[in-house]
Formats: sequence, C-alpha cells, structure tokens
Amino acid sequence: MFWLISASPSPEGPDPARSLEDAQERAGEAAGWLGENWSHWLTSGLRILFICVVAVVLRYVIRRAITQLIARMNRRSEVADSGNALRGLLVNGERRRQRSEAIGSVLRNVASFVILGTAALTVLSGLGINLAPLLASAGVAGVALGFGARNLVTDLLAGMFMLLEDQYGVGDHVDVGEASGTVMEIGLRVTQLRGDGGEIWYIRNGEIKRVGNLSQGWAMASLDVQVRSSEDLVEVRSAITAAGEEMSKSSPWDEVLWEPVEVLGLDEVTLDSMMLRVSVKTMPGKALGVERELRWRIKKALDRRGIQIVDDHSLAIEAGRPVTTLDKGEGIPFQR
Repeated sequence: MFWLISASPSPEGPDPARSLEDAQERAGEAAGWLGENWSHWLTSGLRILFICVVAVVLRYVIRRAITQLIARMNRRSEVADSGNALRGLLVNGERRRQRSEAIGSVLRNVASFVILGTAALTVLSGLGINLAPLLASAGVAGVALGFGARNLVTDLLAGMFMLLEDQYGVGDHVDVGEASGTVMEIGLRVTQLRGDGGEIWYIRNGEIKRVGNLSQGWAMASLDVQVRSSEDLVEVRSAITAAGEEMSKSSPWDEVLWEPVEVLGLDEVTLDSMMLRVSVKTMPGKALGVERELRWRIKKALDRRGIQIVDDHSLAIEAGRPVTTLDKGEGIPFQR
C-alpha cells in the first residue's frame, strides 16, 4: 500500500515523461524550420554581402578614377602652359587647383551618393521590405525640402555651373554688380571677393546675375592727350608713337604690352585744342598701371619736342574767360 501511494504521480507536479516528449517535439520543429530556411538565409546573406562589397569596391574605383582624371588634366594644362611663357603668366596655379578640387569633390560626392543609395535600396529589397511607401515618403520629403531650401539649391547649382564653365577663378578681378574686387575663394554656395578698399564681400552664387571678368583674355589701356589746335599733328603722333616704342622695349612693360601703342586719331577738335585718343592692348589687370606709365612717358616725349599738354581750364584762363568750379568741401560754385 505504501509503495502504491509513493509510486502514484502527484496531481500538482509535472509529468517528466510528458515534458521530455514536448521538448523533443519542439526541438524537432525548430530543427525542421531551420532546415527549411537556412538555405534562404544563407543565400540572402551572401547576396547582401556581395552587394555591399561591390558597392564599396565600385565607389573606391570611381572616386580614384575621378581623382586621377583631374590630376591628369592639371598636368596637361601645366605642360601646355610651360611651353608658352606668355600664357603661363595668365594662369593662376591656385585658381586651377581650387577649381579642380571643387569639381572633383562634386563628382566624387555624386558618385558616392548614387552608388551607396542604389546599394541600400537593393539590400532593403533583398530583405523583403516594401520600398514603395519608403520611396513615396522620400519623394514627399524631397519636395518639401526643395521648397524650403530652394535658395540653397539655387546657390549650389549656380556654383557648380560657375566652376564647370570657368566663369572666374581665384585671383581674377571681377565685377558682379553689387560688388567688385579680387576673387579670394569660390565655394559651391558663396563666393568671396576682396574689394579695392580691403573689405571682403560674401556673395551667394544664386544672386550673381552677371559677371564682368577683368582678368581673362586681355585688357585695353586708353588715355586722351589734349594739345593746342596749332600743334603739328604729325609731330604729336610721332612723339606718342616714340614714347610707346620706348616703353614696349623696357622691362617689365615688354611683357605687359601685347601690341604696339596706337594713336586712334582725333577724338575731339575745338578752336583752342584737339584731343587725341591713344590705346594699347595689355595683359589683364595691368591696364591702370600701363595708363599711368604711358601718360608719364608721353608727357616727357612731348616736352622734349616743345609740345605742351593743355586742358580746358588753362585755355580758358589764357583766353581771359572765367572758370567755374565746385568747391569740394561746400559744393558752392566760385569763379577765379
């Protein structure tokens, strides 16, 4: 009797045999589930790993190719410039370097964005995620961001086109309407100019509607020479031409002057005087210095030949007519 009572299962405790059978059944189901899905998981994992490896390798190869292409273009430009000393004076190394770096940076970033974005979408699709809601949400967010940051987008696009078209570069003297000065730095969003007074202008690229580049191609130095109407025009022209030839043979003006000094002819003729227009083609950015030096040499050449440069005030005084001017301090006209 005691043995029967001891051997009978307790109504409150678990049945060991039943628990073992349940555990074996669950283990068998798990093993079967793993056996059915492990191949799919392995295939998906290998596919994702392959996509990531291809994206990383492709990104590295394309970025390196872009960098080498930019460097090769710079080397070709340097070789071409070294063969032409005059052209080499025009090419600013810092300008070329910064422009190349900016273009290369834009191309590398665009390539990285396209490759990594495509790889991410492919991975998500391989994981079974529905991309339609994600793409729709990204489209709506992009439209909202485009409206909210349209000025920024405009500045970036304008900066990219300015760099690609080489409208101006570091060291160029430009006039952009609201401000003018020497270009210090060109960014995708802002261009920095150093004004003639030393001030720095920060100009958004999207606000630049027109650009006048005074450092590309060539410049024209022009000045007027006013002499008495009684002077011999042939003698005056000869003196101006001689001064220009002497200047073109002296250093450093022999590299700055690109063409002979030319007397264009009479620009104005009155009873007392006549005005001759003189011009010469110069290196960009050197026109003002050429005008000053040429005016100095023309004055000395005319003095040696006894030809005097006159102005309207001196002619009026000699004729006995009153000369009216404006006092700069008060702005009140007075006579002398």
